[in-house]
Amino acid sequence: MADKNHELADFLKRARGQSDPSRSGLPSDSRVRRVPGLRREEVARLAGVSTDYYTRLEQGRNITPSPAVIEAIGRALALDEAGRAHLRDLLGVAAAPARRRPGRVQRVRHGLHQLLDALDGEPALVLGRRTDILAANRMARALFADFEQLPHRERNYARWMFLDDDARALFTDWEDQARAAVESLRLDAGRDPEDQATAALIADLRARSHAFDTWWEQHRVHQRTHGSKRLCHPLVGDLTVEYETLTLPGDPDTTLYVYTAEPGSPSKRALGLLASWTSPRTATHSP
Repeated sequence: MADKNHELADFLKRARGQSDPSRSGLPSDSRVRRVPGLRREEVARLAGVSTDYYTRLEQGRNITPSPAVIEAIGRALALDEAGRAHLRDLLGVAAAPARRRPGRVQRVRHGLHQLLDALDGEPALVLGRRTDILAANRMARALFADFEQLPHRERNYARWMFLDDDARALFTDWEDQARAAVESLRLDAGRDPEDQATAALIADLRARSHAFDTWWEQHRVHQRTHGSKRLCHPLVGDLTVEYETLTLPGDPDTTLYVYTAEPGSPSKRALGLLASWTSPRTATHSP
């Protein structure tokens, strides 16, 4: 057996042995289990494949399942995203588009709120699906807008960028930033075309913003992981900030944006002035 096939067989056997039959959703079985975990036929039933097919796969035979079958086996074995990624790697198959749970409300965990507070000297935002603004620290609220004072429906970066006059006045490079928001939203919508909240946001923006509608029709997608923004802030004037994005392990729908300025630059001094002129306050960041 080839090394890679051996690794695949070993991984599947161990994952099956660690699965909890009582949480699988299968009907109760009166047969005595001689070993822990699910039986091969149970995994096959949960994954919607034949027992023979799954057995040959677990034996490390030279089989290449479709991405859908891999995802089904991952669900049957209750693998997390890292486990599914490892399974795809062992099989040499590209990842299938992730299917999101419909209606799932995104929340920012407590540790991430603490991280935002620790970054108090630098503006930081947490964005979720469809560019929803999930959290912002004090400096981000001072630099961009106090998103937490907005109605829940308005706490969305693309909506703010296109429909808020203050946003248009804030960005010196508004057109570049707005186009980037459209392209990011296009990419996100493609990952989950059946998401009703995303469809409603897009319909509203197309109806209310000619610029958004025009750029949406161009069907351009792009995922920006870093870049710069040029602003004319009403308190501290012109400044340029660089941003880096961090997608959180285990939660690919949540992204942390951190904004910084070049040390010793006028923009860095402007951020320092903004920090000193904005009185700190303790707040719950979650909208």
